[in-house]
Amino acid sequence: MDYNSIRRKTKPVKIGNICIGGDNRIAVQSMLNTDSHDVDKCISQTQRLVDAGCDIVRVAVPDMSCIKTIASLKEAFPYLPIVADIHFDYKLALESVAAGVDKVRINPGNIGEESNVKAVVNACKPKNIPIRIGVNSGSLEKHLLEKYGSPTPEALADSALYNASLLEKYDYNDIVISIKSSSATGTFLANKIVAEKCDYPLHIGVTESGCGDEALIKSSSALGALLLNGIGDTVRISLTDAPEKEVFAAKKLLIALGLSDENHIEVVSCPTCGRTQIDLVPIVNELKSRIAELKDIKRSLKVAAMGCVVNGPGEAKEADIGFAGGKNSAVLIKHGEIVRKIEESEIVEVLMSEIKELVY
Repeated sequence: MDYNSIRRKTKPVKIGNICIGGDNRIAVQSMLNTDSHDVDKCISQTQRLVDAGCDIVRVAVPDMSCIKTIASLKEAFPYLPIVADIHFDYKLALESVAAGVDKVRINPGNIGEESNVKAVVNACKPKNIPIRIGVNSGSLEKHLLEKYGSPTPEALADSALYNASLLEKYDYNDIVISIKSSSATGTFLANKIVAEKCDYPLHIGVTESGCGDEALIKSSSALGALLLNGIGDTVRISLTDAPEKEVFAAKKLLIALGLSDENHIEVVSCPTCGRTQIDLVPIVNELKSRIAELKDIKRSLKVAAMGCVVNGPGEAKEADIGFAGGKNSAVLIKHGEIVRKIEESEIVEVLMSEIKELVY
């Protein structure tokens, strides 16, 4: 199925040199976790994010002394969209705009009175700088907490839509909305409500998801559900870890969903069972490790690593290259045709040789 046939129709919004929304690809973003006062560390971490394939980088701006970091990042990375993350003091947004930032994120729950929002709009509008309305379950407006009793999906959606209406009031619609909860279900439901009520692009993610496998599963369940419903224009998988890992995780999620235009090698392998007569687990681990070393591949590829002949030949026929295990051996299958028998000890080397011929 063509993803654009189910994708939510949204207004394209330009952030620096890229566009999100509309028919544009889903962008991956992350946020620096270095001290925003330390310019050198921020530049170094931004370079690691760029190397990892990050499309958009956000930086916290807690006080005026951090404005120099914004200016330095734009000087070091002129073609990378940089987002200023603003809380409490709207004047920080004004100074970030003056320093050359590409997008401003404000939190409606703590930015203050409406005149502050108007001032941010007046700074951003002449320079075509978009504003991201960032609503989090941990910083919802008091009147909405009183109305709903807790940061429910409906409360989060109401906050986002109300604050979008404030920007619209000042004839401004270069808006990106994000609604994040630490609950995967809450994040999904809140975004679904907003997706049905406006056409602004959505930045999707689960906030405070934690670390390790639990965080990856929580984020992937919410984001995967949204994306498969056609909702989401830019993603962040928040982790209590190095930001580069967020980028790698987000890219893997998009690849798994078939939503990435990046050349990649997908390994399809079976879970093994009592019929397996080769030691498939270490074979697949070594194969994936060797594949990860390949750089600048020219095309995407599907590789099938199957343990036996029940599903093996059928799965391998759907792949570009693969094998199906036998007794201490396997058959090599290329473009759906069995090519030859190979010994178990040579499976990885044979596969790597075939893969390199196909991707270079």
